[in-house]
Amino acid sequence: MSRKNKLKKFNDILSFPNVYECYNVLQPELVGVGMEPVDLRGNWRRAHFGNDFPITLELACGGGEYTVGLAAAFPERNFIGIDIKGNRIWKGAKQALEDGVQRVAFLRTRIEVLAHFFAPREVDEIWITFADPFPRPAKAGRRLTSERFLDVYRHFLKPGGLVHVKHDDPDFYRFTLDTIAADPGCVLEYCNDDIYAGPLERPELAIQTAYERMHLAKGKKIKYIRFSLWPRPETAANAGADTK
Repeated sequence: MSRKNKLKKFNDILSFPNVYECYNVLQPELVGVGMEPVDLRGNWRRAHFGNDFPITLELACGGGEYTVGLAAAFPERNFIGIDIKGNRIWKGAKQALEDGVQRVAFLRTRIEVLAHFFAPREVDEIWITFADPFPRPAKAGRRLTSERFLDVYRHFLKPGGLVHVKHDDPDFYRFTLDTIAADPGCVLEYCNDDIYAGPLERPELAIQTAYERMHLAKGKKIKYIRFSLWPRPETAANAGADTK
C-alpha cells in the first residue's frame, strides 16, 4: 500500500464517528472525531451505542470483516473491533458507516492497555480471529491467548464470559489449549481442529476474513476453540478477603 493511500485512510478515520484512537500507550486516553478527547470507560453502551446491548470485542480485527459480520448476525449485540493499525480498521469502519450499522465501533490501540478503556464486567464476549501466531517460542508471551493476555481480559470481561478463537495455525491452536488447561480460571467449552470437516457448530463460524480465505486456498484446516474465562481462584479469594 502506498504511503499516500495510508495517509488518506488515516485522515478519513479522523472524521469517522465509529472510530476511536489511542496515540500514546504510556498515557492512555482516547480521541474521537476531530481528535477530541473522549472518556467511554464504563459508558460504551450509553455514550456511543445508545442502547443496553451486550458488548463483544474482536481483538486484532484487521479489516474488521468479522466485526461487521457478527453485527449482521446478531442485531441485539454491540461489537467493537480492536487493532493497532488505523489503515486496517478503515475498511470495516467505512463499511459499517456505508451500511448504516450503528452497533459497530472500532478502537485503534494496543490490546495490553484495554483495561484503561473498558470498566470491569463491561465486556460480555471476546473473539480472536487469525491473530499473529508469533511462532517463535521467545515471543510466546505476545500470543493473544497467552497467560499474560488472559489476565488483561479478566480486567473487563464479565466472569464466565466467553472467548472464541478461530485460527489456522496448529501450533497456536495447541498452545491455546495448553494455556486453557493450565489456567484454573479457564473452562474449555468446545474445540475442533477442522471446523469445515462437518456441519458448523455455530452459524457465525461461516463468516470468513480475507486471511481465512487465503488460508483455505492453501489447503489449511481452520480450527476453533471456545472457553469461558473466570477470575483466578487466588484472585477471587483475595478480593473476598478485602471486603471483610
